[in-house]
Amino acid sequence: MSKVPTTVITGFLGAGKTTLIRHLLQNARGRRLALVINEFGDVGVDGELVKGCNDAACPEEDILELANGCICCTVADDFLPTMEKLLDRPSPPDHIIIETSGLALPKPLVKAFQWPGIRTRATVDGVVALIDADAVAAGRFATDAEALAAARAADPSLDHDSPLEELFEEQLGCADMVVLNKTDLVDAETLARVEAQVSAETRPGVKIVRADHGAVDIAALLGITAAAEDDLDSRPSHIDGLDDDHDHDDFDTFIVAGGEVVDPDALLAAVAAQIAAHDVLRVKGMVAVAGKPSRLVVQAVGPRIQHFFDRAWKPAEPRRTQLVVIGQKGLDRAAIEAALAPALDGVPRG
Repeated sequence: MSKVPTTVITGFLGAGKTTLIRHLLQNARGRRLALVINEFGDVGVDGELVKGCNDAACPEEDILELANGCICCTVADDFLPTMEKLLDRPSPPDHIIIETSGLALPKPLVKAFQWPGIRTRATVDGVVALIDADAVAAGRFATDAEALAAARAADPSLDHDSPLEELFEEQLGCADMVVLNKTDLVDAETLARVEAQVSAETRPGVKIVRADHGAVDIAALLGITAAAEDDLDSRPSHIDGLDDDHDHDDFDTFIVAGGEVVDPDALLAAVAAQIAAHDVLRVKGMVAVAGKPSRLVVQAVGPRIQHFFDRAWKPAEPRRTQLVVIGQKGLDRAAIEAALAPALDGVPRG
């Protein structure tokens, strides 16, 4: 019996993984897809966005969410049982797509496909790393190599590798394909510079595809046939030799919750101010706007904030606002919550 191909989609916070997946669903061309979505935090924002597609290629029962921690840290407890559940179905999916948390290390996940209960039934067709071209150009997710070398030369006892730089390297080092996304936000010269920077971090022969809004040909993403679980040695990782033991103590995440918001513009302005004041990496979630039948989706990466109305609230669904805030260790939760409270308190909280 042939193995079910599985594509792992990795990428930093806000790179556009969910948009890419929605594009895949809308262009499935008859393939029955199943999604395993992992998020850093307790609110399944990405899963809700995908379910909002109402796409026949992937009905809601084929969208499985893992919100109990980073997928690469909970392989045995969460990921393996989820995969076995999909593979044990009388009619398994044609292709499985795994969207990792933006903080996940891809290599431990790929290694899990050597697990006896999965190895004979599924294979890693490819690891796709999604990169935000505009963010990398701004230097938010990668350290300047020359400046780093100069600092180390001046004081060899210092370790200047940031957690963000390490994650960037991990995701690119494990990739079979890199999608350089949001290319519409940078000019040609900047894009060429970012592509060269990304290329320097990838393995020989890894293709880099340019895209905006996650629009990549499904044939390019599905069908790489890398069998990545058999090729682990060529995929460098900072945790090699450490029994894959790592944690995410370098990051803080929490949820800001409220009821219906009277003035969404005031809330967005408050979010922008807190991102700037506290160097917040990512804000995402759903906002209930008073008098509006649909959910307002908020997606922020650094100072860039996007928002749009998604599907209508379901009749039995609580109309509430929930925003996930992610930043580096030491994020001042109390100050951020206090600053956002006035925009959330136009209507009593639910």
